[in-house]
This record gives sequence, C-alpha cells and structure tokens, in this order.
Amino acid sequence: MAPNRNSQRALLLSAALGLVQAVTLPEPTAVPAKVEVRAPIVTPAAVRFDGRYSYVERRDILDKIASGVEGVAKSWGSVLGTDLPSFFTDGIPGWFENLPTGTAVMSSLGINDDDLAAIPTSVLNIPPYANWTDQGWNVRFHGNVYKLPNISQSKIDDLANIFLIDTSVDKLPDDQKANARNLTRSIFIVQQGNENVTMSLEPAPMQGGDGEPGGGNAITAPGGNQTLTLPYETTVEGDFDVFVPIKSNGLLNGNETENVQRLNVYTNGTNSGNATAFLVPPTGITFISDIDDILRVTKIYDPKEGLLNSFARPFTQWMNMPDIYRNWSQTLPNNTHFHYLTTTPEQATRNYMDFIYKTYPGGSFDTRPLNFSDVSATLSIRMFLLQKIFATFPERKFVLVADTSNSDVMKDYPQLAHDYPNQVQCIFLRNTSATDSSDWFPYNTEGFKGLNNRSYMFFHVPDDLTGLDIANGQCLNETIPQNVTFTRQAEILGIHGAGSKLGGSATVSFVVALVAAMFLTL
Repeated sequence: MAPNRNSQRALLLSAALGLVQAVTLPEPTAVPAKVEVRAPIVTPAAVRFDGRYSYVERRDILDKIASGVEGVAKSWGSVLGTDLPSFFTDGIPGWFENLPTGTAVMSSLGINDDDLAAIPTSVLNIPPYANWTDQGWNVRFHGNVYKLPNISQSKIDDLANIFLIDTSVDKLPDDQKANARNLTRSIFIVQQGNENVTMSLEPAPMQGGDGEPGGGNAITAPGGNQTLTLPYETTVEGDFDVFVPIKSNGLLNGNETENVQRLNVYTNGTNSGNATAFLVPPTGITFISDIDDILRVTKIYDPKEGLLNSFARPFTQWMNMPDIYRNWSQTLPNNTHFHYLTTTPEQATRNYMDFIYKTYPGGSFDTRPLNFSDVSATLSIRMFLLQKIFATFPERKFVLVADTSNSDVMKDYPQLAHDYPNQVQCIFLRNTSATDSSDWFPYNTEGFKGLNNRSYMFFHVPDDLTGLDIANGQCLNETIPQNVTFTRQAEILGIHGAGSKLGGSATVSFVVALVAAMFLTL
C-alpha cells in the first residue's frame, strides 16, 4: 500500500536530516576562478499534462533520494550528479508541455465536426524575419491555423485549474481570472490541417511606444505591397513554416541598405492573423533573446510561482531590462535586428508577443511549432530554431541572451559558439542562482570550456550590461566576478564545481532547498 503524504514527507525529512548529520565534509578551500568552455543537451518537462491535472514529476523521487542517502555511502558528487531526478540537476525547461491538440481537444470537450463547422477560422501569424538572396527578399512565414471552440466558462475554469498549484481560478483576483481564462481558451483550440494560407503585405508604419521602433532604428518599408498564397497547405497540426520570395514593389534591396525594413503581414480571411515582418540585411548584429526570467519575471524554477506568473498574473518586466534593450536599439548600427525565441508551445504565446511589443524593441519571433509536440523532439527544438536563423544569415554576428535556469540554453548557446566561432559575438546569461534564493537548481557550465573567456558573461542585474562596446566584441564587464568552473554549479547552494566540496552550511542549504522542493511535489 502506497504511503500517504504525511508519511512520505516524514520519510523525506528523516532522510534529509540524516544526510545533514552524517555527511562530514572538509572546510571549503578557495578555488581560483578559471576560464575556458564546451557542449549541450536538454531535460524532459517537470510539468506534464494528463487531461485532469498538472503536477511536478515525482515518480520514484523518494527511492532516488534514499539510494543516495542510504548509509551515506555514496559521494556527494554522486548524489548530486546522478541519483537525483534530472530536473534537480538540469533544471526545468518549460511548463506547458504535451498540450492537447486537434482531436484530443475535441474528445476532451465532447465536440464534433458539426460543432466546429460554423466557427470561423483563426490564424496565429508569428512575426517573421526575411533575408536577402539573389532572388530578392525571402520571407519566412510561419504560424498556425485553428478554430476556437465554444466552451462554457465553468468548463474553462475546470480546465484552467489544471495549470494551477494550491489555488484555483475562483480564488484569483479578477484580472488574473480573466488572464487564466483567456490563456486556457487559447490552449484548447482545434488546429486545422490541409488549409491554404494567403498573406497580404504592406509597409508597416512606426507604432510609437518604447518597444515599437524596432532594432537599430528599423524603418517603414518604402514599398512591398502584394498578396501571395503560401506554396504548401498546413500540416495536420495546422502549422505552416516556409520561406517565400516576395516581389520588391519598391522595397530597398538588401545589398544596398543597412536598414531593417518593416512590413505588415495580414492573413486573408481572418482578423486574427496580423504580424510584422522584419527584412534583415545580410550583415550586422542580431540579438537572439530568450524571454522567461531574462526579459520578464517568470521564476520558472519555482513551480507554484512560475505557473502563476505564466498563466494568471500580468507579464512583468525583469527590473530595468527594457532600458538595456532600448539603449542597444538606439545606439547600435541601423542593421541591428532583434529576434525573440521561446520554446513555449504556439498556443500559449500570444501573451509573449503582446508583452514583447509593448515593452522591448520590435523584432521577429520564434515559438515551438506543434509538430515538435512529442518529448524527444521538444528536447531539440531550441537548437533547431537557432540553427535555422544562423543558416539564414551566415554573414551576421549574433548576441545570445538568456539565463542559467534554462538547461537547454546552457548547452545550446556555447555549442553554437563552438560551431559558429565567427558568428557568435557575445553570450550574456543572467545568473539566477546567484541572485534569486528560490532558484536551487544547479546549472552546468561545461559547454563553455575552450571558448574565449571574454566572449561571454554571467551577470546579476541588467546594469551589468551597460557600457559594453558590443559592436566591437566587448562582452565582459570586468567588475562582475565570473567563477566559471566548467561543471555543475549553483552559487546559492555553495556548489562550485567538481573540485570543490560543500561546507556544512552549504550542505544544509542544499538539503533545505531539496526538502522544500519535494514538499511541493507531495
């Protein structure tokens, strides 16, 4: 018979206390900071969707912990490195995994084809980038075609509660109720396969606002009006993703201008498929930025807070990060381009795009398409999207921005620097472990081994990024200690690489964090 929650918690607490009492470690010794770099991978989601509730993965956790604690025979490195579940050692890559699609949505809602027939088609049109080729401008149109089924509010509330921990929609403030319900409706959609998609393009006027002027003084395109139909129908998941050459019709040639040009892109037959395309010259700097915990406050490493911040609360900028991006947009050359990449599934990303365009410089966007919905494909989606934009702009320099709580970033970003040494200009990573006491997930710096230690920086606050001459390759603020160990580390927990030992207080800190995390799962 399975133990109840109280007995599980008692067992966990006993094991944790036993570890604290039994592990005797020498006093930590100062290890001089070294600097070098190397490779990447990814971790399954910590939150899964099963149609009834969302939960932090906890299968066999007690057994795993016990195996590392039993008799205190195993080394601390063994416990930390292999005996704990992967999301403790590698972090949590995302919340909304394995969302229902198509017939699964219809089945869960009890609707059929006749119910959908009268519902208008909607389109998620993701802001594209375009490159210059010998055939002219080549625009990457991508997005999703779907229908929004009619669902009662009571059913929406039941579905919304799937994504909340220790609370429910009816307990939220009114604005958060609305956010949770709107996002739930956007998740429980029915994708439309085998659809033809037609786009209309026209010059995009400046929108005003702090985020809208675009990267490096992007300009309204002086032409480009046209209508075109994409060459392929949507996939069975409703996705479309294709590069299409467009007519010039007055556009500036990419090899004759340094300006990023903006075009409005409308999907014909719906008022939901509007976006802005960014026509990017062959040379210049492209910023590729993650969003969670670098541009906005998410706390993805804190399950309850992370879900509330992602699902119900209004998106909130992280400190004064918009000022940093605004300065980059206004002071770097006109050919500077901003690209925002999140591996959050398409259905949940309208809020991301709305937040970015109200808060940060305008730019193109990438999300996780639905044909990357299975776990194995999800693990490679970030690198797939990164390699696509690197291949599209082989002469451009890239500045990569994210945070240390994102395990695939910690592998993919340095790998790109190894694979494209002449294109990665700088890597900037917010060290959440050094600044946020709720981030007890270690991060791995092994991939940075062998890289120029002045080509990347682990920073604490946005102001650490001020005053850098990025255009000329200055990526390191000399006043910010780096302490890169090229192994697993976590400043708050006192874990400073394979060659270091945890002192007593650090051991207690780790165990306390571990116990707190486990309590969330029981």
